[in-house]
Amino acid sequence: MNSLSESLKISASGMRAHSSRLRLTSENLANSDTPGYRRKTSSFEQVFEGGRSNGLVRKGDTRLDQSDLPKSFDPSHPMADDAGYVQGSNVNLMIEIADAREAQRSYEANLKMFEQSRKMSTALLGLLRR
Repeated sequence: MNSLSESLKISASGMRAHSSRLRLTSENLANSDTPGYRRKTSSFEQVFEGGRSNGLVRKGDTRLDQSDLPKSFDPSHPMADDAGYVQGSNVNLMIEIADAREAQRSYEANLKMFEQSRKMSTALLGLLRR
């Protein structure tokens, strides 16, 4: 029974991690037209207990993409610098859409694993009741 509950924990940690990844992607998409906005990125980290990996994952630190911000000439813009240039956002919509799809599919895969583990534990309890 312990391994079934562990599989539930692992699937749930994956769902939490991909949910937060999808949240970051949504923030990036929402701010893609915001001048000076830097794309937020994050990675996953393994969770260790007693110096050993237990299969759980979590979202790592959120970082800002340090690539150059595109500049456009618009002296009438309120955020233009002295030379008349406005810094854009370094969010690439195609990358964000691809990241969102990958996060969504990974979330769904973890959800299916969670459901399968739950069904297996329910079936095991049914067998033990007989």
